[in-house]
Amino acid sequence: MMQTDSASPPEPRKPLSRERVLRAALRLADDGGLSALSMRKVGAELGVEAMSLYNHIRNKEDIVAGITDLVAGEIDLPTPDFDWKGQMRTRSQSAHRVLMRHPWAAAQFQSGRTPGPQMMTYLDATLGCLMAVGFTPAQADHARNTIDNHIYGFTLQSLTRPTRVREISRQAKRALKDIPKASYPNLYRRTEDLANAADPEAEDFDFGLTLILDGLDALTRR
Repeated sequence: MMQTDSASPPEPRKPLSRERVLRAALRLADDGGLSALSMRKVGAELGVEAMSLYNHIRNKEDIVAGITDLVAGEIDLPTPDFDWKGQMRTRSQSAHRVLMRHPWAAAQFQSGRTPGPQMMTYLDATLGCLMAVGFTPAQADHARNTIDNHIYGFTLQSLTRPTRVREISRQAKRALKDIPKASYPNLYRRTEDLANAADPEAEDFDFGLTLILDGLDALTRR
């Protein structure tokens, strides 16, 4: 008596889409930077030939623009609120965390290319939050630029500095024994602060952000 084959048929391959292509490209960029991106590598990540990607993506520049827009979509959006400074702080901290997760993206946010829909939503929400409390459109845009320059500059510095931030406290603890407290009391006190700080990077980021927000707040009160 013949036995029937009980093996399940293979599942059909999930069809390609622009979203799938961009998500695969995002994984590659996060792992190896933009230099790791090519149509061939993205195709291999998806298990397809590179030529099949051109039904969804024009070229590498289109991929970079697309994944940059995906990253913008991960940032918490501010909403019109009386506590606009709190909204801007939350938005800025979220942007910094997101850009640290995607190390290649901070430079792309400053590239000047035409923004995609997620980036336009991000920009529109930011302007709307500021304009709702009395900033003119021009003032809101200047404020956004000032805040964003802090975010992008601080993020790029954090990504490129030779010593990772989490090592600062350990280094400060070692340095304390080489700083004569009586001779350099102010330097000793600051190094002691760093040695005991839970997150020196977050403190630095928030310090600069607070200065900017307080300055903008003073502008609204004139």
